[in-house]
Amino acid sequence: MVMAEEAILGFLEKNDQIPDSGSFAVEFGLDHDDVVNVTKSLHGYGLVIAQDIKRESWVLTDEGKNYAVAGSPEMQFFLAIPPDGIPPDELQKKLDPSVYKIGSSQAMKNKWVERGKQLVTRKVQQLDDKVKQSLVRIQAGEVIDKEEIDALKKRKLITPQTWKGYSLSKGPNYAPKRMKAATDLTRENLQRGDWKGLVLKEYNFNAKGLPPECGHLHPLLKVKQQFKMIFVRMGFEEMPTDLFVESSFWNFDALFQPQQHPARDSHDTFFLQAPSTTKSLPEDYVERVKCVHESGGYGSRGYGCEWKREEANKNVLRTHTTAVSSRMLYALAQQKPFVPKRYFSIDRVFRNEAVDRTHLAEFHQIEGLICDRGLSLGHLIGVLQEFFSCLGMTKLKFKPAYNPYTEPSMEIFSYHEGIGKWMEIGNSGMFRPEMLRPMGLPEDVQVIAWGLSLERPTMILYGIDNIRDLFGHKVDLDLIKNNPICRLGF
Repeated sequence: MVMAEEAILGFLEKNDQIPDSGSFAVEFGLDHDDVVNVTKSLHGYGLVIAQDIKRESWVLTDEGKNYAVAGSPEMQFFLAIPPDGIPPDELQKKLDPSVYKIGSSQAMKNKWVERGKQLVTRKVQQLDDKVKQSLVRIQAGEVIDKEEIDALKKRKLITPQTWKGYSLSKGPNYAPKRMKAATDLTRENLQRGDWKGLVLKEYNFNAKGLPPECGHLHPLLKVKQQFKMIFVRMGFEEMPTDLFVESSFWNFDALFQPQQHPARDSHDTFFLQAPSTTKSLPEDYVERVKCVHESGGYGSRGYGCEWKREEANKNVLRTHTTAVSSRMLYALAQQKPFVPKRYFSIDRVFRNEAVDRTHLAEFHQIEGLICDRGLSLGHLIGVLQEFFSCLGMTKLKFKPAYNPYTEPSMEIFSYHEGIGKWMEIGNSGMFRPEMLRPMGLPEDVQVIAWGLSLERPTMILYGIDNIRDLFGHKVDLDLIKNNPICRLGF
């Protein structure tokens, strides 16, 4: 590399130009790759001006190189035939299978040979191997006719090759010898006084430094923050969701969910072994919940079966954040006079489900509710349209559904433009009087609520089709480091 640099700068000291870096490398006995690398460096410092040179040429393929030595397959086939002919099976034994196959085809096509029932014979006595001659001429760097090129190219005996080089001339900063730029001005430079002759390396203000070692936000956290901003803009306040362990009373019974409901079975719920039961519950409220389950009230017949306190006391990993909503609504009912509220929560819930590409045993639930006087199903639909329009979902459909603690209930569907179909995106409804009245909320107060998962919109936004790639111990850390900023709007 040093020799190439000295040769280039020394030559340009006495000459105006190096017309061709390839010829220059041959003349001075240099490796052309070294000349090219040095040229790029010198050009970057303004010592030379480099202009690209490109030359197209043809080179032989491996098959072409073999034929340039041994002759074309058709000529090998022809020469293997004695003057008085040869049986086909004997001829086939004399030649390589590929040479026999190609050579027989080309020789018959050129009408060099004749194939009879017993013998293969020559139709001509002497021939020139033009294919071999053309290949040898290309190897020697000679120019051949386009017709010959096309024939060889068709047979894949040659392939194009682009040669790249440079023509060089003096640059604006040309010097016979490159001065090594100093990166620091040292105390010794100042003491010796040689700082005046130093060439200082220019500081690159656009250069990127090493990326700082820092934490990175998970895609779920980014989408979660966007949902929080939407709720806050709509006047909601966040509920505390720090209780992952919840009693069955708040998780199920307070929501008027029967104790015989399949969701309470161990196949759908994680029950705790220690502590297995809760320590305290509001006894007067528990008694009212028991009565409405067993005997009904507020226009309901209840479930007509025994309500067991020991079932309500069992501790579980909460199966939905509605357990948080039930606590908040009960606390709100104790405030006098009643004050309307808008609440939301986004946090983890736990279900004893089989893990697959769309299900995990733990996931995040988004829930919003409005508690006020005179609310109706129309208010719920209007709020849902406003909420989902903030996510870019303007085409909504609602389908009647069943929930133990809401009546009426609706599943929410949105049309996904990307995949061209309607998708279920959440569930909603109005909390039943059997849930609200035992809490102590006034007769004219209703609650509308809706919920959806956090994982599904995140997977859509980030193009992830397996939930295990988004959440859990198998997540690729590069996904966490390199995921883009969240911009809701599907």
